[in-house]
Amino acid sequence: MENVEEEQTAFEIGVVVPRRVLEKGDECCGCVEALVDEFRKVGLVVDRVLGIQEEFIKLAAPVETLGRAAAELQLTKRTHIGMDLPFEWDQAEAFVRQPDGSLFSWCERFHCYRHIIYGIVNKSDLTLTLKSDCKEFQWESGESLLQMLELRGFVKQVFPLHDETKRKQLLRSWAFNCWDFTRQPIDEIYAYFGTKIATYFAFLGMFTRWILFPAVFGVTLQFVDLGSMQLLVLPAFFISITLWAVLFFQFWKRKNSALLARWQISGPVAGGPGYKISGLEWSSIQSPVELMKKWGSDKTKEKEVFQREEWVGRLMRFRNDAFIILSIICLQLPFELAYAHLYEVIGSDLMKFGLTVVYLFAIQYFNRIGGKISVSLIKCENNESREYGADSLIYKVFGLYFMQSYIGIFYHALLHRNFLTLRRVLIQRLIVSEVLENLMENSIPFLKYSYKKYRAIRKKRKREKGSPTGKTQFISRVEKEYLKPSYSASVGEELEDGLFDDFLELALQFGMIMMFACAFPPAFAFAALNNIAEIRTDALKLLVVFKRPTPRAAATIGAWLNIFQFLIVMSICTNCVLLVCLYDQEGKWKIEPGLAAILIMEHVLLLIKYVFSRIIPEEPAWVRANRLKNATQAQDMCSKQLLRTISGNEKLFVRVGKIE
Repeated sequence: MENVEEEQTAFEIGVVVPRRVLEKGDECCGCVEALVDEFRKVGLVVDRVLGIQEEFIKLAAPVETLGRAAAELQLTKRTHIGMDLPFEWDQAEAFVRQPDGSLFSWCERFHCYRHIIYGIVNKSDLTLTLKSDCKEFQWESGESLLQMLELRGFVKQVFPLHDETKRKQLLRSWAFNCWDFTRQPIDEIYAYFGTKIATYFAFLGMFTRWILFPAVFGVTLQFVDLGSMQLLVLPAFFISITLWAVLFFQFWKRKNSALLARWQISGPVAGGPGYKISGLEWSSIQSPVELMKKWGSDKTKEKEVFQREEWVGRLMRFRNDAFIILSIICLQLPFELAYAHLYEVIGSDLMKFGLTVVYLFAIQYFNRIGGKISVSLIKCENNESREYGADSLIYKVFGLYFMQSYIGIFYHALLHRNFLTLRRVLIQRLIVSEVLENLMENSIPFLKYSYKKYRAIRKKRKREKGSPTGKTQFISRVEKEYLKPSYSASVGEELEDGLFDDFLELALQFGMIMMFACAFPPAFAFAALNNIAEIRTDALKLLVVFKRPTPRAAATIGAWLNIFQFLIVMSICTNCVLLVCLYDQEGKWKIEPGLAAILIMEHVLLLIKYVFSRIIPEEPAWVRANRLKNATQAQDMCSKQLLRTISGNEKLFVRVGKIE
């Protein structure tokens, strides 16, 4: 389209196929040639790279090719009048561009790529035979070429490629920009990685900025001797950090709403291909008359189907949740309590260290098994979407990690009431565990990648040892990306979202510093320093260590927000218990004025949390005004279109009324 500006075309998708083994006089590999020809026929830009072990096909798409694919997918995009409408390539100027000036976001481009490459089918009535190194593949009529080659094992992987120009820009302005501390180029992160990863880093940056206040307050309490006022300052610190946490999450909701408005996302989850409204796919949008016919044909039967699916799904989720909870209570709880008790009674530091090593190995194995069981259970659930299933998995697996991380601390705090041991355990968990976790999550993937690269080059040298030149071909950039690990969760590759581990680490840290704030106030300072470093290490991990992640459309932190809210409520209860233990050192648990005041304070804080969550609006006024304006415009336009349809199809409406 002439009026649409040309966008820079970069290679964004890689397809991995076997390296050809050709003798003199042999023809080229039929499968690869057929695949490349079909890619070019649908308008893709193709580049072939011969690697050390495999061959790589790099794909790029001009904006016109992506635009026609988006029109076929009926992707909904924001228009200049504020309405979200299915995309039409001939009307591309009517749609709002992304913050970086491009017509499509990375998530939309990725869905278009998948539609194009997997939409290549055998349009003839005959079965075609493709050959590759003495192997034959039958391409049936109407069958997807790429899907067939994947099932036969010929195409080994299809993965997103890093854009070197944008990647280097993000390295300079984000990963290596240590002087800005918490400032991040969120719009550039969104354009490169998609909504979900950008939302995580926006949350991490805001959390790190807000945590500076309790960090300074906690360090002051630790190193300034307040004398007799110390026992009065601790309740004040507890009240202030509770209010801080409640305010933070309310203002995070406002920031999240502003980000969605800036990124032109109107719903909680952006709709991709097959996005459904009331059970209807966008790809099958029909006229109002046809919709009335469809919905009016058999309403009773349709209602029964929906009700059956709804209640069966809820019962399956209830069964799976009950199974996980009982497993935690009957299996993990005794194990954690036994470890905490042995750690308390053992006197030798060497034996404590050995016990901790055995415990860490055992608990990692236990969590891995629990994660796999949770994944298997979720496959049996009737979840509405992939993200809904991911949220269900988050709740189940977090229960395992919650018990592992906190039950030993509860044991020291409540049963033995040993504050010295409690502080020692908190320091070990915060400093040793998080530092080691950061080192492992960045070093292990890099070591795996380095080992794969070393093995590939070594095999190449062995093959070329007897050749006349003896020259070793250096590994290409696309092959380097292929050898890098995927950004997936540690509980199982089924959850292809590495943010699970990052959010889990952040949630466990938040629970640690909040639930035991009165026992160790300087924990907030360590959390602030750790999160400042976490921003840069996570950025470096995504840009250098891992493959470019598959974009996901989730526009909020989802289930993690409910988990953080749960941890706030838990922190109110645990800190009140800690203050009771601190004031009632004799262990008589008498309801004296001081202890009664603590119990009253607990109820007041729970009430304040509820009130603040209601009086602070979850979206800014300008976002709400724009949303109402867009909704009004959409309603007016739909009303006019409906009136025109009614006036032109009066007879059809009469016929539909008779059918009903």
